[in-house]
Amino acid sequence: MILKKRIVILLCFIIGICFTNAQTITLKGSVNDSLQNPLSYANVIAKPADVSNNLQFAITDDEGFYKLELLKNENYTISVSYLGYKTTSFKFTAKGNTQQHIILKEAPNQLQEVVIEMPVTVKEDTITYNTNKFVTGEERKLKNVLKKLPGVEVDKNGGVTVQGKKVTTLLVEGKKFFGGGTKLAVENIPANAIDKVQVIDNYSEIAFLKNVSDTDEMAMNILLKEDKKQFAFGDIEVGKGNEDFYRTHSNLFYYSPKTNVNFIGNLNNTGEKTFTFKDYMSFQGGVSAILKGDGSIYNVSGSDFSQFLETQDLVNSTNKFGALNITKVVNSKLDISGYVIFSHAKNETLIESVNQYSAFIEEKENITSSRNILGIGKFNLEYTPTSNEQWYFKTQFKKTDNLKSNGIISSIKSDYRTIFSENLTEATYLNQNIEWHKKLSKKHTFSFAAGATFDENNPTTLWETNQAILQGLIPIEDSDTYKLKQLKEIKNTSINTIFKHYWVLNNFNHIYTTIGNKYVNESFSTDDSQQLEDGTENSFSSSGFGNELDYQLNDLFLGVHYKFKVGIFELKQGAFLHNYNWNLKQEQIIKRNKIVILPDFLATIKFSNSKKLKLNYQLKSAFSNASKLANRFYLQSYNSVYIGNENLENELYHTARVYYSRFSLYRGLMLFGGVNYTKKVKGIQNAVQFEETNQFISPILVNNPEERWNFNLNVTKKIKNIKYGLNTNVLTSKYLQNINSVFVTNKSNSYSYTLSAKTMFDKFPTIEAGFEQGIGNYTSSNQTSKFTTNKPYVNIDYDFLEGFIFSFDYESYNYQNKTFNQNNKYQIANATLSYKNEDSAWSFKIDAQNLFDVKLKNQNSFSSYIISDTKTYILPRIVMFTIGYNL
Repeated sequence: MILKKRIVILLCFIIGICFTNAQTITLKGSVNDSLQNPLSYANVIAKPADVSNNLQFAITDDEGFYKLELLKNENYTISVSYLGYKTTSFKFTAKGNTQQHIILKEAPNQLQEVVIEMPVTVKEDTITYNTNKFVTGEERKLKNVLKKLPGVEVDKNGGVTVQGKKVTTLLVEGKKFFGGGTKLAVENIPANAIDKVQVIDNYSEIAFLKNVSDTDEMAMNILLKEDKKQFAFGDIEVGKGNEDFYRTHSNLFYYSPKTNVNFIGNLNNTGEKTFTFKDYMSFQGGVSAILKGDGSIYNVSGSDFSQFLETQDLVNSTNKFGALNITKVVNSKLDISGYVIFSHAKNETLIESVNQYSAFIEEKENITSSRNILGIGKFNLEYTPTSNEQWYFKTQFKKTDNLKSNGIISSIKSDYRTIFSENLTEATYLNQNIEWHKKLSKKHTFSFAAGATFDENNPTTLWETNQAILQGLIPIEDSDTYKLKQLKEIKNTSINTIFKHYWVLNNFNHIYTTIGNKYVNESFSTDDSQQLEDGTENSFSSSGFGNELDYQLNDLFLGVHYKFKVGIFELKQGAFLHNYNWNLKQEQIIKRNKIVILPDFLATIKFSNSKKLKLNYQLKSAFSNASKLANRFYLQSYNSVYIGNENLENELYHTARVYYSRFSLYRGLMLFGGVNYTKKVKGIQNAVQFEETNQFISPILVNNPEERWNFNLNVTKKIKNIKYGLNTNVLTSKYLQNINSVFVTNKSNSYSYTLSAKTMFDKFPTIEAGFEQGIGNYTSSNQTSKFTTNKPYVNIDYDFLEGFIFSFDYESYNYQNKTFNQNNKYQIANATLSYKNEDSAWSFKIDAQNLFDVKLKNQNSFSSYIISDTKTYILPRIVMFTIGYNL
């Protein structure tokens, strides 16, 4: 407690120093041409006479206004530049707030070299940052550089947003970096290799489809310095901590005009995951995004590799990770690329919970250990015979081998039950795609894609307990020790083809026609039994267990869309006609056919380059996987039995979204707001029958089962050298649940907001302090629960002296549920101090993880039939010393 108080006092002292030392004045005005037309996105640079002070710059907004915050009584040279105009400069002494309006004269023969010196250039959908205008030389990785670029944000999970929009693809020198995910790039690319950062909105991998594809993707392209374009570079780190904790990490890069090689390796037992769930999703593969969006969703029960990559709170962890990415330019028309990724993780978790049911209370301890091995390989071939034609050949292979052991001690009314389970899963995934894109003329462009996927998953699960389980639900025989076994086999094969024609009538009117077919063949089999003490087997098949299902679904679809542009309005409307045919072969053969029309609408109102409003609507259809259609019983867990429903059809639901964005560097303002609405017309819900903790579950198709609204608003405003933030979110939902044959209407309303302030001084710590609060209200037919979550937090980054960097993050979690008299608290803090001399290849770092040595985290959850109070144990305090070497 004394340590925490000292930290708070230190933070207040640092913030006080910042404010007392930050005396600035404002220089503002406008930049216009000789006809008084405003010049938007002009660069205004203030170069201080004192070279120890940082350069300041501003970019004019849509109306040509700019604003600079300058140190009082300092002398500056102000330079104003704009593409196609002569640069103008003048001397300025920052004595007080001043207005200065600037006129630029045209220079039609201006050389491109002049533009390169501008901090930021904007051309149509592309923003280019000249990073040497923003960095100090003390940055270590790409994420440190990005955080200093205006309008760019990097979150703690490696996600990147620019002007509030998420970056979906990351490139290095125009080539995807390990599949295009952002995390591996921002955490590993050395800062001293970066020359420029390009941000490309409405990004399309196929350049000549950019204006017709309606893509909402955003790409970030990292351009390397000239001396890094044919050079090997990177860094290696080795760390040793208290007790037996360790960490080693390596990033090795080789770049040349025709060959790029990247290697990332990591070994640790600190719980650090180099490869996360978000990274996995970016490696999913498949056809280009421009060929998706027909409104149909297929929830095939393939291999869920991602379940083994979820970030967890752990008590023990060992991770091994390696990734190799190679890109080769064979000639001007042919590129080949590929990557291999290997991950090996051993983890242990410990969770204690108190579960309150309507008639009793269960105390439960859950200990889990897992060994997860994952391998991913991908090979791409890109062939461009002409500038108007492009071919892609893509092959991806994934293999996983996972073992999960779980021990549960459950106590109900002093009756103790132990359950041990073991799950062994081996899964294989193979995907092959071919794409062809051809711009035949200015009016006609074609795209074709075909893909085939094979996915096999064969999990084996064992349960062992000292008491009979699922009594009344399974035909179990008396024994001193009860052992249950389940064999499950899932195979999925899918073949997809799609052809698209883009007809450009003129610059303002387009017609798009799509025809395609999707075929899915899924087999699902289960075998549940009891392993008796004499070595024989008690099969449950005579009691309705054991599935052997063959499921085929074919979707032939046709889509027509018309897009037109009038002034600031751009609208696209159309529909997809789907002809669904599906067959179920189990105890009997069921054949069904259904025709569904799925309309969609998209409107964009572009008030200016920095002010947009988007509206979109789509009716979607979703089909279940085979596991929900299997008409015989199978075990889901030690306390639940599941039976599918062969009469299920497709879900049907409306989705709508309104999104508004406003961005102004002149006003220091970023505003993003949106409303999302989902209404299920037909939906699949689980009907649950309870017998104490035992559950019997079966899916049913329900009319109007669910409705959700989501409102969000994000505002940041920079005033002087402080950036203030407000982030709000409101989620309200209403949905049906079938509990013990009675439909229950559940209502959930949650409100959350975050208030924050972040210092932006040149020579003082960057401190972000904030407060998050979440308020929830959950109502079912028999109870109401209200809760509040408060979470203040502080983040500090401080570059000081020559080569020192200090980082600190702290958060306090406080959960209160007055309805059930629950109050849980915990506090987490981490700190890092690193040093690197600019002239040395060596670096040194000491970091502390879980600084307060917190043992566990408290959390609560509730539903219409259970209220849980959970304690999740975490790794202890880890203090580690690391030595690094830059190549």
